[in-house]
Amino acid sequence: MPSQRMNLKVLLPFQVFAEKPGVSRIVAETRQGAFGLLPHRLDCVAALAPGILTYETDADGEVFVAVDEGVLVKTGLDVLVSVRRAQDGADLGQLRAAVERDFLTLDEREKSVRTTLAKMESDLVRRMASLHDD
Repeated sequence: MPSQRMNLKVLLPFQVFAEKPGVSRIVAETRQGAFGLLPHRLDCVAALAPGILTYETDADGEVFVAVDEGVLVKTGLDVLVSVRRAQDGADLGQLRAAVERDFLTLDEREKSVRTTLAKMESDLVRRMASLHDD
């Protein structure tokens, strides 16, 4: 019986980051911890946390990819990973640092946008409450 391999596709919002056939195993991280996928595992969906996605092929060996939060969907032998950002590299320490530096901390622009939205929401609620009282 020939061994089956998975097809992995890593998608970013505006491009395909990686498309790898012949993947023998995948390890991904969620908020509950890491889990592994083999070709015969049942189909599943998982919400990914920022972390390291690991996969292995005969041609490339073990490959590490730093990924931001996203979703992993396994249907049959196809595994689709959709994330906001991704970065590949050979040094696992540098990838872990990239996850902590780039993916786990919000940049100043995101913080500013979230603060502004929170202020707008609270102002809207206050105005609606005053209309209700009138």
